[in-house]
Amino acid sequence: MPRPETAAQIDTGVDATLLPETVVGAVHALGKTAYSWTLDDDRLRWSSNVADVLGRERLPAAGSGADYHALIEAGSGASRREAALAAMQFDMVPGLDPSARYFETVYCLALPPGGRQRRLWVEDRGVAYFDAAGTLLRVEGFLRRLSVGRPVRIAMDLGVEPKTDRQRLAGLLEEHLARGFHEDREFGFALVGIDQLGTLNDAFGFVVADEVIDVVWLRLRAQLGEGEEIARFSGSKFGLLLRASSGEELSGAMRRFLAAVNLTAPRTSAGAVAVTISAGGLVAPRQARTVSEIFSHAQDALQRARRNARGSLELFSPGLDRAAERHANVRFADEIVRALGQDRVSLAFQPIARGGSRDIAFHECLARITGRDGRVFDGGTVIPTADRFGLTRLLDCRSMTLALAALRDNPGLSLSVNVSPTSIHDATWRQIVEEGTQEGLGPRLIVEITESSSIPDMDAMGSRIAWLHGLGCRVAMDDFGVGYTSFRNLRSLHVDMLKIDGSFICTMMQSEDDRSFVRMLLDLAGQLGIETVAEWVLDEDTGRQLVEWGCTYLQGELIGLPADSLVPPEGPFEV
Repeated sequence: MPRPETAAQIDTGVDATLLPETVVGAVHALGKTAYSWTLDDDRLRWSSNVADVLGRERLPAAGSGADYHALIEAGSGASRREAALAAMQFDMVPGLDPSARYFETVYCLALPPGGRQRRLWVEDRGVAYFDAAGTLLRVEGFLRRLSVGRPVRIAMDLGVEPKTDRQRLAGLLEEHLARGFHEDREFGFALVGIDQLGTLNDAFGFVVADEVIDVVWLRLRAQLGEGEEIARFSGSKFGLLLRASSGEELSGAMRRFLAAVNLTAPRTSAGAVAVTISAGGLVAPRQARTVSEIFSHAQDALQRARRNARGSLELFSPGLDRAAERHANVRFADEIVRALGQDRVSLAFQPIARGGSRDIAFHECLARITGRDGRVFDGGTVIPTADRFGLTRLLDCRSMTLALAALRDNPGLSLSVNVSPTSIHDATWRQIVEEGTQEGLGPRLIVEITESSSIPDMDAMGSRIAWLHGLGCRVAMDDFGVGYTSFRNLRSLHVDMLKIDGSFICTMMQSEDDRSFVRMLLDLAGQLGIETVAEWVLDEDTGRQLVEWGCTYLQGELIGLPADSLVPPEGPFEV
């Protein structure tokens, strides 16, 4: 590098290329229009190309701050005044003028009545000037058209090496923790998440979902007080560092942030979109003494808030600390993976009998995992962890492989095999089923669709069920009554069999509500021509009552518990 005294000198002399009209031409070429807004007379002055940016139909409303403000769609973003006033809370000072602050915002301009133009998203950036008392005096800036509502954010970290948003958030937390330990001072941290963003993506597309993220970010930032910070934690989550030394103070502050987003639907290029945010918060360093602890505890609290009521706040408490539970889950997930790789997955078979004759019609296959210490874990233990760690697909594939092998070894056997709504679309699982049905095993195979989660696409599921029917298989809906599928969806899915959840069956002789519910399910299934299986049938009285109401098959302790060996069916399975 050259020494400072020998470096090329910057030419700051007046040159024709830097005359005012040249600068204006460059601004126009960038698709921007400049403006000046004085607050004492509420007058707005624009550069000559304002019609190119705003459109001529909006010009009558562009002469004053009040008229221009009326053009902004409610909920689409912070207005120019709101963004300028919020900028007082930041230290982004242009030059050496302490009365000035940078600001930026994005909002949507509506049409005047009778207009033919489309709604217009604009980016508004500039400098706001204040007097010594903090009163806004004037605003000078630029307005730029946007194809969608995406703000260009000012880089708050001006270091040489660029940092990700989460790195910046972690750095801010490190600073606050260090200050807190040194000064014996506490602060509040909240993790704010946009609820059901995936649903928004599916319904409106990623462009509109991105607009929602940006509007939420701007609204949250506008609520920050002096010395408070916001930074992204992930695509749809934001971290807030707040002045709060107790849970009560944090709750009070967060009510303001939640209301800023949840009370007014954001306006996007697709119109108003119903959006809520939820939050999980804590006070540090009292409840978390490291950045990783803060992130972990805040995520636990946010998850609990979403489970309890979307759009709410949950504060961390020691009872929410699931570190030990999480560690145990990770260890058990590793046990599942090892069992899959070491052939320690097996099937137990539970008989299912015809209601009238009590003849064994078929068996349900139930996955079992043998641990390294010889302990055997059933599906009730394995499935929740498999779902949480994304192992359900592997387990479903292994169960189907083992079931088809049992069908090959026992020509008179019929089996039902569980599959999750996501695994049924998996290419490997489908290939396993196709290879088995090519051997003629389809008519002896029943595929049970489990409902540990909702079925996201009923049309796609209907196509997959039709594909199974084409292979000669039958299809059952498992655990009906506690899942997500309605009778209306059952009719469109064309399932062959309905399995009524055992929680209603085992208590129905003692509960009038359960008896009424089970009888209603059996009546409706009968009207739709769908066979039924009652799970958890414990005694003869329950079995007799179910048969009287028209239940096709019985499963439970009355018929037989799961076993490694098979009870031969008495008579062929009727397709």
